[in-house]
Amino acid sequence: MTELIITEKPNAAKKIAEALADGKPTKLGTGAPYYELTHQGKKIIVGCAVGHLYGLAEKEKSKGFKYPVFDIQWVPTSEVSKGAAFSKKYLEQLKKLCKGVDEFTVATDYDVEGEVIGLNVVRYACRQKDARRMKFSTLTKEDLVEAHAKALPHLDWGQAEAGETRHFLDYYYGINLSRALTSAIKTAGMFKILSTGRVQGPALKIIVDREKEIQAFKPVPFWQLELDGEAKKLPVHALHKEEKFWEKPKAETIYAKIQNEKKALVASVEKKQFDQHPPTPFDLTSLQTESYRCFGISPRFTLDIAQDLYTAGLISYPRTSSQQLPPAIGFQKILKQLGKQSRYTELTDSLLKKGDLKPHNGAKTDPAHPAIYPTGISPKKLDDRPAKIYDLIVRRFMATFAEPATRETMTVQLDVEDEPFITKGTTTVKKGWHVYYGPYVPFGEDELPPMVKGDNIDVKKIALSAKETQPPKRYTEASIIKELEKRNLGTKATRANIVETLYERNYIAGKAITATELGIQVIAILEKHVSEIVDENLTRHFEEQMEQIREHKAKGEFILEEAKKVLIKLLSSFKAKEKDVGEGLRTTFQDTRITLTRVGKCPKCADGHLALRKGKFGKFIACDTYPACDATFKLPAVGGVEVTDKTCEACNHPIIKIIKKAKKPQDVCINPDCPKKVVDLSAVVGKECPKCKIGKLLVRKSVYGQFIACDQFPKCRYIQKAERAAKADGAMPPAAKPFAKAKIAEGKK
Repeated sequence: MTELIITEKPNAAKKIAEALADGKPTKLGTGAPYYELTHQGKKIIVGCAVGHLYGLAEKEKSKGFKYPVFDIQWVPTSEVSKGAAFSKKYLEQLKKLCKGVDEFTVATDYDVEGEVIGLNVVRYACRQKDARRMKFSTLTKEDLVEAHAKALPHLDWGQAEAGETRHFLDYYYGINLSRALTSAIKTAGMFKILSTGRVQGPALKIIVDREKEIQAFKPVPFWQLELDGEAKKLPVHALHKEEKFWEKPKAETIYAKIQNEKKALVASVEKKQFDQHPPTPFDLTSLQTESYRCFGISPRFTLDIAQDLYTAGLISYPRTSSQQLPPAIGFQKILKQLGKQSRYTELTDSLLKKGDLKPHNGAKTDPAHPAIYPTGISPKKLDDRPAKIYDLIVRRFMATFAEPATRETMTVQLDVEDEPFITKGTTTVKKGWHVYYGPYVPFGEDELPPMVKGDNIDVKKIALSAKETQPPKRYTEASIIKELEKRNLGTKATRANIVETLYERNYIAGKAITATELGIQVIAILEKHVSEIVDENLTRHFEEQMEQIREHKAKGEFILEEAKKVLIKLLSSFKAKEKDVGEGLRTTFQDTRITLTRVGKCPKCADGHLALRKGKFGKFIACDTYPACDATFKLPAVGGVEVTDKTCEACNHPIIKIIKKAKKPQDVCINPDCPKKVVDLSAVVGKECPKCKIGKLLVRKSVYGQFIACDQFPKCRYIQKAERAAKADGAMPPAAKPFAKAKIAEGKK
């Protein structure tokens, strides 16, 4: 008897094979690996997908941008997208492995997406109606062996139907709305592929609405009286008890009365203690928001790193909504294993001495997975960002078992000529869980000098300050994801991607998210003509229906029929206004194109503007008065380029922002001859190339400045940074190494 286990990714296949093998599994297959092994004498084959091997497409491809489209089917992803061509070999391999197999087991991630991936392989590649289902939250040997032994006899059909319905629903909305928008702008004489989605529209509207609030905000003036003094030779800052004076004359009258006073009487001192409960365990959203707060790592990148940590066996499954840790995961066992890492030993020992370990669980649950927790396996080596997120997860896990922290707030009233001023300070009197959460505790120590009622303190200065009320805060990447979750828009796994897509389409910009003029105008046009596209209530309704399907309380076919009716009505209305929508979109995109590509004033002719251009050999910057002005500047072949409003102090040329994956964005002056970039390389030029020993070294220029290269290029590709070459004083160092993507090493027990 032979069993085929189907996993979601190659790394998971390797982990499962190693966990189940009686000895060592045999790795086979070229290009698309699989494993053969025996488990308790039974032959098992472990094959893998690479995410979705099947995607949705029209049954009969329509010409142009015809809509609505509802007649769709599952086809291999390699036929849907050129970018998915690599998946074909994995699908073909699985088809071969299915032959002669007696038992099928799905071991993809246990969520709606994983269920759809597994279901499609089972029914289309293996031609089976059902399969056993492994359910696990970590890729540790112990959990995988147990998941295999206790595999469910059937697929989770609730998850499968909910997932498949979501895919159909997203396709219906995505393909039809995108075609409608593209067709509309085409009628206005402009060709541009436009796209939107079921959740993207409402998500953008939330950001645009906040932008409108900020733009419409009218600041209201108020005045504050502030006191700076000294008690026991330590500084004291206090604010008048009437925090905001809305009438200036009243504030001025009080200020005139007390401005020259040199003493303040301590009228009262009140101390109050309160407990701070430990934090709840991480669900995905709270991990993303905390990672952004602590490290500035984007929600999307946090999810990618967490997924890698999970695949390496270091943490549990990250795509979870749960804030609860069940005893079944083995609290003591995990803490003992974490204690083998020296930086956690003292902390885990103190927790283990407690005996009874109870986490401070939150209210949120997830039917598939517990909250995120470390498995206890020690990482071999982690790069900077993965190490930070791993440490955050470990410390959060430990903190949930700790005692509450006790904080004390001291409130002091200072009287100056019977005018009350208040100063407050809060300190930690019992650290509790703060000890375990360490550097990530979001509370500071604001200690006041010791003061008792009746004391007189020195007044150094009393000031009357004019201030204004502030507009609502802009969303950040973390807070908008939290807002989408609060409104039940999107899923825990898709929200970060939705926000990233809005950035990519130039609908939003900045860390403190600003809706661009393009984003504002697109929402304005859609709201005017087809408001249903951006209606969050409709989107939320379908999200709730997905959950009903998962719980076997609703049927997917009825939800899809409802969606078709909504879309047919919406698209019919859209078609009638297609020309008006198209004109609005065309004008908006033309204006935005100028804004997004204009770099700055041309330093050569002073009449034109420099703009981003694309040519046969890649991106470059040129003057828009060409051919009257032939000013051009090179741009790097790799990475994105963003316009800024900055100019170089050294040469007055525009500064651009260069963005490369996994690197910090870099502001660069476009002038290759900028004085800041010029280095004396006379000691190096003309010397023998240290790599090929044939060519001579010469100076080349790029947007980053000068660099040394071999004159035998492209036969010899030796390059070196100008600064390093100059410091070498003629003795040339080896060539600069290319950037290598960091990997997360798998852990060990």
